[in-house]
Amino acid sequence: MSKRYTVTSALPYANGPIHIGHLAGVYIPADIYVRYLRRKGKDVLFVGGSDEHGIPVTIRAKRENTTPQAIVDRYHDLIKNTFADLGISFDIYDRTSSQHHHKNAAEFFTHLYDKGVFQAEETEQYFDEEAGEFLADRYIVGECPNCGNANAYGDQCESCGSSLSPRELINPKSALSGNIPVLRKTKNWTLPLDQYEDFLREWAVEGHKDDWKSNVLGQVKSWLDDGLKPRAMTRDLDWGVNVPLDEAAGKVLYVWFDAPIGYISATQKWAEENGKDWKPYWQDEETELIHFIGKDNIVFHCVIFPVMLKAHGDYILPKNVPANEFLNLENDKISTSRNHAVWAHEYVEEFPGKQDVLRYVLTSNMPENKDNNFTWKDFQTKNNSELVGILGNFLNRVMVLTNKYHDGVIPEGETTFEELKELKEYPKRIGAYLEKFEFRNALSELMNLARLGNQFLQVQEPWKKIKTNPEEVPSIMRASLEISALLAQLAEPFMPQASAKMLRMLNLELKTWDELEESDSWVTTGQLLNKAELLFDKVEDDAIEFQLNKLNETKRQNKMTNPNAEPQKETCTFDDFQKIDLRVGTILEAKKVEKADKLLELKVDTGIDVRTIVSGIAESFTPEEVIGKKCTVLVNLAPRKIRGVESQGMLLFTDKADGKLSFVNPEDDAANGAGIA
Repeated sequence: MSKRYTVTSALPYANGPIHIGHLAGVYIPADIYVRYLRRKGKDVLFVGGSDEHGIPVTIRAKRENTTPQAIVDRYHDLIKNTFADLGISFDIYDRTSSQHHHKNAAEFFTHLYDKGVFQAEETEQYFDEEAGEFLADRYIVGECPNCGNANAYGDQCESCGSSLSPRELINPKSALSGNIPVLRKTKNWTLPLDQYEDFLREWAVEGHKDDWKSNVLGQVKSWLDDGLKPRAMTRDLDWGVNVPLDEAAGKVLYVWFDAPIGYISATQKWAEENGKDWKPYWQDEETELIHFIGKDNIVFHCVIFPVMLKAHGDYILPKNVPANEFLNLENDKISTSRNHAVWAHEYVEEFPGKQDVLRYVLTSNMPENKDNNFTWKDFQTKNNSELVGILGNFLNRVMVLTNKYHDGVIPEGETTFEELKELKEYPKRIGAYLEKFEFRNALSELMNLARLGNQFLQVQEPWKKIKTNPEEVPSIMRASLEISALLAQLAEPFMPQASAKMLRMLNLELKTWDELEESDSWVTTGQLLNKAELLFDKVEDDAIEFQLNKLNETKRQNKMTNPNAEPQKETCTFDDFQKIDLRVGTILEAKKVEKADKLLELKVDTGIDVRTIVSGIAESFTPEEVIGKKCTVLVNLAPRKIRGVESQGMLLFTDKADGKLSFVNPEDDAANGAGIA
């Protein structure tokens, strides 16, 4: 193992709280790894912080009619406190809005600029004339060319997951004003990634083919095979690190240029506060730089940031980037925008004292090589059956029996039982898995040790032998206490609070990992145990039902495209027409019904949902003419099939003099879902 480790975890955007997907993908594996390194006696620095620049922050600020600084101040503190509550043991958790970081990022840019690394490039970008500003990709919305989603962003479609550029969107509009943007020329500075393709192939694809995850190597290779292109490192924005050039007024550094420099800024701050030299952690070849990230950040940490470091010339390159895949929630993608998530700070409030339960479940479901799934029922089962039923049960039995048979004193005895001959191999096995970033396997070995303890007690049955062969009981209990002590020590990287509780009960201090591997005994004869504590308790059905109801309520709200719309009235027929429920709607899609000259099949946004309506208007309108039209919809008409298509409502029209139909239209500014009296 190396002399020194700098371990970073992706900087979360300070525009909202963190959820379990963040924890499983990045922060829990990083913390497990760092805790293990510390136990190995390594010089390790664990760096985290909030990414406080970028469009997600400004979007939230505009939505809440406040400033970006107010947003990041709020969420930086929330995120930092949540990590602390969950035992994520950063050496420093910094923020990129600090003056120190602004100065550092600007100096990094200037260093590359002075070396002639950047290329000035004038391009056409979308500009909102009403707002008076160039539009970042996230401020441009339009129709996805791949799936037809009408609300795709200029950088990505969240419906199909495609990466996009603003020019690819169909009918782009400004998210600021709703107007159609125009193209204007602007000057920015690009990082010529194409000039570093040979370096990246040699360093990453060839140099790390044996030690990087296949998903990481595959994505890097895909980018290289597609051919890298220069990428702008400056943006026309007013929130971020100002570009340190006289000719770049009104421009800031691209967030993915300044954010990874935040790792270095945080290290410098930590070093200053602790009387250390920061440079060895970033500029010494004997240091291993490890980035923990999710798969959506692979290109930034394995292509862009390494090129920045290489171009600078003074920095080491990442040794490993063990990126995880995504965690789903109840078989659906976790989505911040849809509020389909388990928010970490809410979990801490709603499950007090169960931080380690979440760490355990997320580690056991960690999406190491493919997307994985979290369900509340599985959470309950893993807590009740594994943590309570296996680990907690074993330790409780050992404590009770030791108190009963030996007055709470660790007895002397032989521990050469056949079933325990590989006991001392567990620290080595778990350590080997952790060094390969195989956290699920490492945790599985820990639980195998707990299972071994339960099986050992069941086979030896000291509660029977105390009557038939009492001379054997001290050795049985001594062996059981050895297993308990080993469990308490090995659990610390995964479940630090539970480990501390076990060590306290057993009256033990935390040992180094090497001491665990080299020793044949982990308890001392004659040592008095402390009072037993409840290690884990059951999660009851009502707690799970509460969480599932929260998600179901979110799903119900997500079906409403206008959350302010009144609920739909009860279904009516023509016979009880007085119950009609009329709403404002917008036609999103239209096509002809096969073998029906008069019928169009429409997709209509009613404000409370998006539904299919079959309407006999094909002789008055073409499909292209009605897309985007406002309309009046009878939403509570009983559904019926028309030419094999289930129609879920009716549109209101009136006849014109020429016999054609005309929409009975609401005002243009009427919101979808608004009731019509």
